[in-house]
Amino acid sequence: MATLSERILGAPAGTCVDRQVDRAYVHDGTGVLTLGTFRSIGRPLAAPERLSILFDHIVPANTSTTADLQAELRQFATEHGLHFTDVGEGICHQVMGEGTVLPGEIVIGADSHTCTLGAFGAFATGVGATDMAAIWATGETWLRVPETIRLELSGRLEGAAEAKDLALSYVARLGMDGATYSALEFTGEGAASLSMAGRLTCSNLAIEAGAKTGLFYADKTTRHYLAGFGREADIQRPEEGSYAAELRIDLGAIEPVVAIPDRVDTVRPVASLEATPVDQVFVGTCTNGRNEDLERLASLLKGRKVRVRTIVVPASRRTLLEAIRTGVLTTLVEAGCTIGPPGCGPCLGTHLGVIGEGEVCLSTANRNFRNRMGVGGEIYLGSVATAAATAIAGAIASPEALP
Repeated sequence: MATLSERILGAPAGTCVDRQVDRAYVHDGTGVLTLGTFRSIGRPLAAPERLSILFDHIVPANTSTTADLQAELRQFATEHGLHFTDVGEGICHQVMGEGTVLPGEIVIGADSHTCTLGAFGAFATGVGATDMAAIWATGETWLRVPETIRLELSGRLEGAAEAKDLALSYVARLGMDGATYSALEFTGEGAASLSMAGRLTCSNLAIEAGAKTGLFYADKTTRHYLAGFGREADIQRPEEGSYAAELRIDLGAIEPVVAIPDRVDTVRPVASLEATPVDQVFVGTCTNGRNEDLERLASLLKGRKVRVRTIVVPASRRTLLEAIRTGVLTTLVEAGCTIGPPGCGPCLGTHLGVIGEGEVCLSTANRNFRNRMGVGGEIYLGSVATAAATAIAGAIASPEALP
């Protein structure tokens, strides 16, 4: 009997193991550092068919220097036959989650939010560029099998509450270092009630509690989602494992919340912050830039106008195309939103929506650290519904009053 991490890694918690990596990927930022280290190793690529380079962080390039570095990575990927996605294809975690990652796989990304892909029942975690270069050279990596914290979810989300509110709430309960090097395992009827988009959001924020990864068991919802990409997947059934801690959460008690600057675990009910002025609303990122998120935003903005600049960035080209096909994009533009190219957008503070000193942004991203989106700016984190209500009001507003 074992936890899901122990089953995938094939060893009990605390054991150090060497394992073949099923999927490994970098983006345009970490790929530059990985490539430099890999070349210094002086070995050929061990398994190029399992490697991906995905451009998402600073796309389109914001300076000539960025463009030169991206050109070098682009050429390397082409010459060595690596899976490659260029400008506008979308965020690495989202693209890898569109029919590539499967349950039971070991997935390593050179980005801390690789844990997002644990939503598929994969062991997905982030590493630095040096470790990634070693994976390029050997096809393997070493890991210490993490202890597991079980989050037992009951009930269903109600009212205006969304998976993002659940994610911020569990981070607040655990604290930013409360799950350091642990695996979070989401179980129970509440976990089964969440959509794949909701699961991806919850797994995405695992790192914000210090966790190594955040996993859902693959079930009928997982299989149905992957079948849409022509992929088959086995169902994973929970066993009675040994857990370092257990946290029980009633989804019916989750309410809309906001993480206030400058910590993800400092969370307040939206109602307690109403009328806080904002200068910008940002909807997107690997946390909340998927089809379900854009549809939710459009349904709340339909027939209304935003009162502050509102930037919407789809998580992938596939998401953008679906938003065009369904009319979601038209609704958002008519409401006054500005649409950015698929990718990370202003999340990491390089371009496409950086805020100025003293400005305030309500964002659906996963981090609100000081100076992240612009020197001297302040970031509040909330759900898509909270972002919609805030955009309409021009100040932080509760989505409970929206139809």
